[in-house]
Amino acid sequence: MRSTDSTISDNGVRPVDPAAYREAMARFPTGVAIVTTHDEDGTPYGFTASSFCSVSLDPPLVLVCLDRSANSYPVFQRSRHFAVSFLRSHHVDLAKRFASKSPDKFGAGGFVRTAGGARVLREALAAVECVIDSRHVAGDHVILVGGVRRVVLPDEGSPVVYFDRGFRALCDGECPHPAEPGAGRPADGASRP
Repeated sequence: MRSTDSTISDNGVRPVDPAAYREAMARFPTGVAIVTTHDEDGTPYGFTASSFCSVSLDPPLVLVCLDRSANSYPVFQRSRHFAVSFLRSHHVDLAKRFASKSPDKFGAGGFVRTAGGARVLREALAAVECVIDSRHVAGDHVILVGGVRRVVLPDEGSPVVYFDRGFRALCDGECPHPAEPGAGRPADGASRP
């Protein structure tokens, strides 16, 4: 087992080697989601997120982390709402597209507008529509805390997970749509260090 040590800085925090930190975080498997919103003109924006979690049941709150260098960051900073669609095992290409800096992430379709005006993935494992509760700057990311206003629960299925810098299928037995391991680190908006 490797370990990295460092001296304590003036503020009492021990700096760590960035490469070792990235490697450690890559070893933690996470779910994969597409987070969407739209600007004042109705133009949709979104990014792939692997840093998403539930925060509270009462009231229902979730959080998602967005890189402040992401193209969509300014829109999410102005928006009062967002939606999160949890991806299935066959959504690897979609995850890659929303992790890129491509300006046309919604061009291939697959998203529907809900009664609340959010865009969610038609084939998502599940989706939540949220109103921004708070924003917190944390290093090079912003943490968006959302109050859940609507839950969408379509048919069950197998999720895609992000592990060791690649997308993987998580399913019992043989996966109907295996994910592609080793897909590489997402570039835009990814919430992995």
